[in-house]
Amino acid sequence: MARTSAVRPEEIRRHNLGLLLGEIHRRGELTRAELTTLLGLNRSTIGGLVSDLVSLGMVTEYVPAGRDRAGRPSYVVAPRPDGPYVLAVEIDVERIVSAAVGLGGTVHARRETPIEGDGRTPDAVTGQIACDADWIAGRLPASSVLIGVGVSVPGTVGRENGVIEHGPNLEWRGVPLADLLSARLGAQLDVQVGNDADLGALAEHLRGAAVGLDNVIFVNGSVGVGGGIIADGNQLRGVGGYAGEIGHIMLNPDGPPCHCGSNGCIETYIGEHALLRAAGIDRHGPEEVAGVFASAQQGDRRAVAAVHTVATWLGRTLATLVNVFNPQAIIVGGSLAEVLRLERATIEREIDARAMSASRSSVQVLTPGLGVESSLIGASELAFQSMLAAPDLFPVAIELAQSRV
Repeated sequence: MARTSAVRPEEIRRHNLGLLLGEIHRRGELTRAELTTLLGLNRSTIGGLVSDLVSLGMVTEYVPAGRDRAGRPSYVVAPRPDGPYVLAVEIDVERIVSAAVGLGGTVHARRETPIEGDGRTPDAVTGQIACDADWIAGRLPASSVLIGVGVSVPGTVGRENGVIEHGPNLEWRGVPLADLLSARLGAQLDVQVGNDADLGALAEHLRGAAVGLDNVIFVNGSVGVGGGIIADGNQLRGVGGYAGEIGHIMLNPDGPPCHCGSNGCIETYIGEHALLRAAGIDRHGPEEVAGVFASAQQGDRRAVAAVHTVATWLGRTLATLVNVFNPQAIIVGGSLAEVLRLERATIEREIDARAMSASRSSVQVLTPGLGVESSLIGASELAFQSMLAAPDLFPVAIELAQSRV
């Protein structure tokens, strides 16, 4: 019979610290009484845990002004606005967005930089992120300390090593992005890398349109198309971390060539290149995409037809996802969110015609609750995971970070 080890008191306390900090991080400010109810712990234990987090510089507590009731005051516990933060980064084909995100998901500072040509190489991208990190740090209080980095990338990402196995639209293969960025930013910082659609799904599940839903698909569409899947409340990532490449499901082997090396992938029918091609535009950029949507809204025939064509294929794609995954909701993000806004009737009609009725009846099609920031906020959540698991270990990380200032 295998022996089991007893759980030590400090491990129990660390676990409870993480639970308490996690509730504050996800829900925002809470009273001690609310924390007592949520965690099922007694008041004195909650008081001790809160005191620990205050001493770690992670939360603050106060008595609300204007309180007129007699008896013991109800302390409110909130994320400390000038406390630890993570650097969240979204790498896209045409831009890099970097942001300082604090506990509670608050974005304290943000910088967006367009990239093209040689600016898309791994060396150029990591250099730009390091520059952004310095720029952001200079705009935060001295007490705000960077404790981790989360990066969203449009490509397949190794589950354990942060290697970009294939980012077709960036033309990256086998790029050890986590290691490259750690070398740029400082070896002590934990750098986590994830697929953009996976991180969009994570953020929407925790903070956006999918809060309270346990079976959700996030379809992220811009130049490329990807999918993030939440199944029974957990992220479905696959054995290597590569699950969800919806954009590279083949629709037609004789279809247009895809950046992945195949032909006729979903991406070639609903990605931005497909939209522009249908609109008769041979350039690509955010302005051109926005121009097609604006023209369609004004009734331009070719633009209307282009959006309609993409919407038709998007509806067929979503119907397939409904049949395979039986989700409660599909969240459509990126530029595809605008296709949904303009052509929802077309998309819903295609789903009605092609999805199995039992699954169709239980699914809703939504736009992101976090707007265009889903993947960026997801990157911040990825970076916070280590601290939320063991808050009391992070004074070491904070001390190291402060020593580099």
